[in-house]
Amino acid sequence: MRIGILCSRVRVEEKLLFEAFARLGVPVEQVDDRALTMRPGEGAPPVDLMLVRSISTVTGLAAALLLESAGLRVINSYATASICADKTRTTVALAAAGIPQPVTEIALGPLAALDAIERIGYPAVLKPALGSWGRLLARINDRDAAEAILEHKETLGGPHHQVFYVQEYISKPGRDIRAFVVGTETICAIYRSADHWITNTARGGRASNCPVTPEIDALCRQAALAVSGGAGGVLAIDLLEDPERGLLVCEVNHTMEFRNSIDTTGVNIPERIARYALAETSVVA
Repeated sequence: MRIGILCSRVRVEEKLLFEAFARLGVPVEQVDDRALTMRPGEGAPPVDLMLVRSISTVTGLAAALLLESAGLRVINSYATASICADKTRTTVALAAAGIPQPVTEIALGPLAALDAIERIGYPAVLKPALGSWGRLLARINDRDAAEAILEHKETLGGPHHQVFYVQEYISKPGRDIRAFVVGTETICAIYRSADHWITNTARGGRASNCPVTPEIDALCRQAALAVSGGAGGVLAIDLLEDPERGLLVCEVNHTMEFRNSIDTTGVNIPERIARYALAETSVVA
């Protein structure tokens, strides 16, 4: 049995995954996505399963599709990753499953986006449909700000600025929740707290343990199943605490970082991922 980890460089998370597999006595091959070349349906590296950990979302999606075309089991699957990589697709999948989330409108032009913002009401949040780490998020407090930001996006152009993903602003209690789902189990969760309204740890948010309540567990498992076609995977679910509606699913991440969550939660996240990968390899075999 051989496991591959596809990455462009070895970050802390990848190093921890290599160590977890080594402790389990399983050989792991590092595959540099920058050196990968395949013909559709053939040429996959000689491994039984590939964990895709590419930094580039576009690269990771292309790799997952090619690897699967050659019959290789991939975590996360192309289908799951392609939904999580696109906030529009994530929102549609969650809505189809009846999962509570912030009020969201997707507009395909700046004037339509302005109408969407005004329907949702100020403040509103404008996000790129494709993106991570809390980048290019904007809290829009009034019409003047909306018009200025929309003009900037229209002028800048590019894929990040052609779809306008508008979401209501949730008055969260200075924090949000990131929960980790491996397979179909919510293994742990953290609070991400910050004085700023963006609480991502990549932007300076502080991590602390969040007990996995039955409500958090059920909602995260439902979200994971919704984006994976019922298969589950290795996912991070971001939750917002609304003072009136309770927990809302904000985003689902398919290549999450977890270095700050191991000691915080006391859960060996890389080992749980490794054991899940080995179990999936056994299913394929």
